[in-house]
Amino acid sequence: MNETKNVRLLIIIAALGYFVDVYDLILFIIVRQPSLAALGYSGAELTQKGIILLNLQMAGMLIGGIVWGILGDKKGRLSVLFGTILLYSLANILNGMITNIDQYYVLRFIAGFGLAGELGIGITLIAEVMSKEKRGIGTTIVSGIGIAGAVVGFLVADRFDWRMAYYVGGGMGLFLLLLRVSVAESGMFSKVKSSEAKRGGFLDFLLVKKNLIKYVRCIFIGIPIWFTIGILVTMATELATDLHIVGAVKGSKAVMYHYIGASIGAFLTGAISQVLRSRKKALLIALSGLVLTLVCLFLCKGASNQFFYLMLLIVGIPNGYWSVFMATASEQFGTNIRATVTTTAPNFVRGMVVIITTLFTYLSNEAGLGFVNASMMIGTVVLGLAIIATLKSEDTFGKDLDYIEG
Repeated sequence: MNETKNVRLLIIIAALGYFVDVYDLILFIIVRQPSLAALGYSGAELTQKGIILLNLQMAGMLIGGIVWGILGDKKGRLSVLFGTILLYSLANILNGMITNIDQYYVLRFIAGFGLAGELGIGITLIAEVMSKEKRGIGTTIVSGIGIAGAVVGFLVADRFDWRMAYYVGGGMGLFLLLLRVSVAESGMFSKVKSSEAKRGGFLDFLLVKKNLIKYVRCIFIGIPIWFTIGILVTMATELATDLHIVGAVKGSKAVMYHYIGASIGAFLTGAISQVLRSRKKALLIALSGLVLTLVCLFLCKGASNQFFYLMLLIVGIPNGYWSVFMATASEQFGTNIRATVTTTAPNFVRGMVVIITTLFTYLSNEAGLGFVNASMMIGTVVLGLAIIATLKSEDTFGKDLDYIEG
C-alpha cells in the first residue's frame, strides 16, 4: 500500500515538475518583449537582447542536463530532484526582481541550468519504480499534465505583470519541494549504488559505438518536436504573414493553441503505446501524423486567423509524442547510466533549436527561400531522420530495466 502511495506521489511530483518546466520555458517567450521593454529596450535592440537571453537559457539547459544527469547516476535521483527544483525556483523569483540586462542574462542561464534536470530525473524515477507494463502510463500522465504548463503560462502572463508571472513560477517550484520530502529513492538505483558498477560515466559511455548510435537515434527522434515549436510556433506571426493569413496573429495565443493540442496528443500517443504495447508503433504513428498536419498547415494560404490557430492546435496533437520519446530514451540504457541519458537527451533536443534557427535564418533570408520553403526543407530533413531513427531503434515496451550497462 505504501509503495502504491509512493508511486502516485512520485507521478504527481514529476508531472507538476514538468508543468513548471514548460511554464517557465514558454513564459519567457511570452514575456520576452514586455520584460525587455520595461528595461528600456525597443526595436532591433529588443530582438537582439531577446535572442541572447534565449541562447543563454538553452546553453544553461545543455550544460545543466549533463551535470544533473551525471549527479543523478552518481549521487541519487532524489537529491538531484531537490537541487534542480530549488535552483530554478529561486532563479525564477529573482527574475521578477531584475533591474538591468546583465542580471537577466545571469538568471536566465541559472534558470535554464536548474530546469534541465527536472524532467529527466522525474522520468527516470518513474521508469524504475513502476511495473514494466504500466510505466508508460506514468510518463504519459507526466507529459500530458506538464505540457499544459504552457497554457497556464499564457493565462498568467495575459492577466498579470511579467514580474508576477515569474513569481508564480518560482512559487510553484517551491511548493514541489514540500511534496518531494515524502518520496522514496529508486530501488534499482539503491541496488546499483551498493555494487561496484561505474555510475554516470557519460564520456566513457559515449565512447562505446553501439551506445553512441543508440543515443544519437534517441535525439533524432525528438528533434521534430522542437523544430515545430522553435520555428513554426515561436515565429507563428512571421509564418502567418508568409501564408497571407487574414487577420492579426498573436504569438502568445499561437503558443497556447499549439500546447493545448500537444497536451491532448501526449495522452493520446501514450494511450496508443499502451494499447499497441509498442513504443515504436506509437512514435511512427505520431511522426506520420505530424508530416500530414504540417503539410496541411503549409497549404492554408489566405485562411482566417482563427483557422490558423486551429491548425496549430491540430499540429500540436501528433507533436505531443514527447511522453513516448522520453520513455523510449529512458528504457534504452542500464540503471548506472539511465539518469544521465534521460536528462541529457531532451536537453540536446532542445539545444538543437539554436542550430535549426541558424540554418533557417540562412535559408529563408540569405538563400532567399522565404519562411515557408525554408521550413518545409528543414522539416523534411528532421522528420525523415526521426522516422529512420525510430525504425532502427529497439522497441522497449515491457523491457526489464533492472540491469547495469556494461
